[in-house]
Amino acid sequence: MPVKRVLTGPDVDGDVADINEAAHTGDGKLVNSDFLDGFDKSAAIARMGQWLEERKLGKPTVTYKLRDWLFSRQRYWGEPFPLAHDRDGNAVAVDESELPVLLPELDDFKPSGTGESPLSRATAWLDYRKGGKDYRRETNTMPQWAGSCWYYLRYIDPRNDHAAWEKSKEKYWMPVDLYVGGVEHAVLHLLYARFWHKVLYDCGLVSTKEPFQRLVNQGMILGENGEKMSKSRGNVVNPDDIVREWGADSLRLYEMFMGPLEATKPWQTSGIVGCHRFLRRFWNLFIADDGNLAPTIMGTGEAAGDSEGFKRALHRTIQKVTEDTNGMRFNTAIAAMMELVNAAYKESGISRESANIMTLLLSPYAPHMAEELWQKLGHGTTLAYAPWPKFDPALCEVNTVTLSISVNGKMRGTIEVQKDATQDEVLAAAKALDGVKRHLEGKQIRKEIYVPGKIVNFVVG
Repeated sequence: MPVKRVLTGPDVDGDVADINEAAHTGDGKLVNSDFLDGFDKSAAIARMGQWLEERKLGKPTVTYKLRDWLFSRQRYWGEPFPLAHDRDGNAVAVDESELPVLLPELDDFKPSGTGESPLSRATAWLDYRKGGKDYRRETNTMPQWAGSCWYYLRYIDPRNDHAAWEKSKEKYWMPVDLYVGGVEHAVLHLLYARFWHKVLYDCGLVSTKEPFQRLVNQGMILGENGEKMSKSRGNVVNPDDIVREWGADSLRLYEMFMGPLEATKPWQTSGIVGCHRFLRRFWNLFIADDGNLAPTIMGTGEAAGDSEGFKRALHRTIQKVTEDTNGMRFNTAIAAMMELVNAAYKESGISRESANIMTLLLSPYAPHMAEELWQKLGHGTTLAYAPWPKFDPALCEVNTVTLSISVNGKMRGTIEVQKDATQDEVLAAAKALDGVKRHLEGKQIRKEIYVPGKIVNFVVG
C-alpha cells in the first residue's frame, strides 16, 4: 500500500526524507491532514480537541494511569474496592457509613477458573442497593499493600477512631523529612504513595503537595557470587540462620559496616565474623568472666582517672559518630568506635562516665548488647531515654602531627609528635625510631633537614 505523508521533517542531511525509504521519527508540521495542516504536534492535538468539542463529539481530558495489575486482580485476599456497578457498568461509591468494606467469609477462596474473582461466589455479599437501585459489588481487590500508600499519614494519628487523621496533626507533621528505601521501591511504593498523596491534596485532605522532602536509596546487598539474591540462583542468605549463629546485633552491625549506605555491596559471610569479634571485645572491655563489671571500669565520679590521650580519643569519637550517624555514614561511624575500643584496651582503666558514653554511642548499632551493658553499668531504666553524648570541641582538636622520617631520601618510618614540639625534640624522637636507628649506626650525620609538620630527613655518609 502507498505510504501517505502526514508530517514533514528533514532527514539527517537537511532534506525532506523519503518516507518510502525510512520513517521520520522527529517533529514537524502536519500535511495532508485537512484542517490540521501547518500545525505542529502540540498545536494539532489542541486543535483536534477543540474540533471534537465544537461538534459535541468529545472533549479533551487528562487521564492518569497506574501500570500495575495488582490494583485489579482476581484474588480473594486484599482490600475490596468500595465500589458497585449497575447493569450498564456505571460505578457508584458505597456509602461512607459502610466503610470499610470487609471481605466476606468464604469456605472456598481459590481462583474460580472462569476468569471471575473468587468473590463472585459470595452471592449475598455481591448484592448492593443504593438510592432504590440494585448494584453488584466490585469483585477485584487491591493488593493488600494499598494501605502502604498512605501509612505515613496514619502514623501521625494512629489511635483516631473517627477519622483517618486529625487535620491539625497532619499540618504539623507533614511532609516526611526523610524517606529511606531501596532503588526498586522507587517504581512501586513511592510511585503510588506520591500518586495517592496528590489525589488527597486535590481533595483538600492533606496540606502538602509532596509527601516526602528527601529520599535516600540504600544500595542492594548482592549474594556472595556478586549477583542479585534469588532462590533460582541459590545465593539467598537467610537472616534467621545468621541471627541464630551470630546474633541480631552482629547481623545489624555488619550490614551497616559493609560500605556506604547507597552502595551496592556483595554479602560475605566471613565478614560478619569481624563484626562479631568487635562486639565481643567491646563486651569483654566492660564485663569480667564472672558476669560482673571488669575491674578496669572505675567507679562513678572517677572521670579524672581517664588519661588525657583517652579523653581526646573519646571526644573525637563522639564527634565522629554523631556527625556520621546524622549523615547516614554508618560504616565510618562503626570504624571510629572500633578505633576507640582499641585505644581503651591500651589504658589501665577507664571511668564509669566514659563507659556510659561508649555504650550510648554503640546503642543505635547494637541495641540489644548496649541495653544489657547499660543495666550492668548500674542503670535501672532503659538507655532509650538517655541524652545523646556531647563532645568538647577543645578536646577534639588534634594537637599532634605525623611526620615521615627519611634517611638519604628513603623513608624509614613515621612518628607522631606534638604540634608545638621543638626541633630538638622532633629530631631526638626521629633518631630513636628503630627503622631509622639501624640506618644511622656507624655513620656520620652530615645534615639534618626538618620541615615542620611534614618530614625529617637525615643525610648520612
